[in-house]
Amino acid sequence: MRILLITPYYAPDLGPSAPLFTMLSEQLVKRGHEVIVMTTVPHYPSGTVGSAYRGKWIHRSVENGVQISRVWLPSVKRSNFALRLLQFFCYQFGAVFAELNQTYDVVIAANPALWIWLPFVYYVSLRHKPAIFSVHDVYPDVGITLGIFRNKFIISIVAGLERYCLNHSRMVRVLSESFRPGLRNLGTPDSKLALIYDWVDTELIRPLSKDNSFARENQLAECFVILYAGNIGLSQGLENVLVAADQLAEQPDIHFLFVGDGPGRDQLIAWAGAHQLTNVQFVPFQPRDRLPEVLASADVSLVLLRKGIGTGSLPSKTFSILASGRPVIASVDQKSETWDLIQKAHAGLCIEPENPSELVKAILMLKNDRNLREELGINGRIWAERRHSPQSATIQFEELLEKTIHLPEFEKIPSI
Repeated sequence: MRILLITPYYAPDLGPSAPLFTMLSEQLVKRGHEVIVMTTVPHYPSGTVGSAYRGKWIHRSVENGVQISRVWLPSVKRSNFALRLLQFFCYQFGAVFAELNQTYDVVIAANPALWIWLPFVYYVSLRHKPAIFSVHDVYPDVGITLGIFRNKFIISIVAGLERYCLNHSRMVRVLSESFRPGLRNLGTPDSKLALIYDWVDTELIRPLSKDNSFARENQLAECFVILYAGNIGLSQGLENVLVAADQLAEQPDIHFLFVGDGPGRDQLIAWAGAHQLTNVQFVPFQPRDRLPEVLASADVSLVLLRKGIGTGSLPSKTFSILASGRPVIASVDQKSETWDLIQKAHAGLCIEPENPSELVKAILMLKNDRNLREELGINGRIWAERRHSPQSATIQFEELLEKTIHLPEFEKIPSI
């Protein structure tokens, strides 16, 4: 097959979907397929484009057998939604012209449609090509919950764009069963939905000693480290971690480490400074090859989502934590897919979201029971190896791509 992948995030970007699509593309190439990736110049999570990618409209390369076209974007502050819209428009128009005459058999397009709607229209609808729409968050629901979308007209536009891509795709890939209700509300029948969980590079991310170069550089070896690694955004409620850190300030051996960047980082740093929290440390995003050491520096790793978001999301960082062999504290909605995953894997503790006191109790429970920590970590590693390797995910995508190509076009596809 000749596969066109439309996604705004691809390595060396540091977003959660970037390594996933990179692994998928490279695995598909290894299995004999041709993959063309239409993405942006690296810009995530800071919103800033590196000097190597400025001054040229399209950057083309072949990386590990994958053909990649990167569309220029302006550098913006990601906390400013209006400026982020400028990036969306630049990618949409640039992507259409990047591969006007490209030949391909099938398309994988990653939501949200705010990023990829125009190239989707051209490469799928106008060229009559079969497509899989890969849903990573249900829009506009997630934006409404976070307070990003407040205007009814904007909400209707976002919903309309998303609905268009859902309706004009032959199949819709979801990474969580919890996405089904929100997609039903957008008119997508269950028959179009295919569940493929996210995956993790279990060869790269593996249990390592806490005594590693990253831990030594950041004076972590003698601390009991509570790690949050990933996007520091609006959906996690990370201010609750700082409240927990404040409550544990009299236990100097407990250290809270934030590794990452995003629109909420400056606010967290300011809050920690205002409360004189000496047990909190902020470190920028690290190169991907350092991720195993970052995760190994933790005694406990955190997965957090605000109330109401966990039922429609399954953070991909969860699988990396499982692969690292460290226990998880998941502060998410009860009965969400993340909650159920941690319970089924016996890989950590689950607590209600936005509850610093419960977080403190969970931290102290794990701190005081080394055997429990080790047991949960081992369970998580076994679960990741058996169920979430890139090889198993690629086989599932390959089967879905074949099915998508051979499905008949719908006689009548609803418009926006």
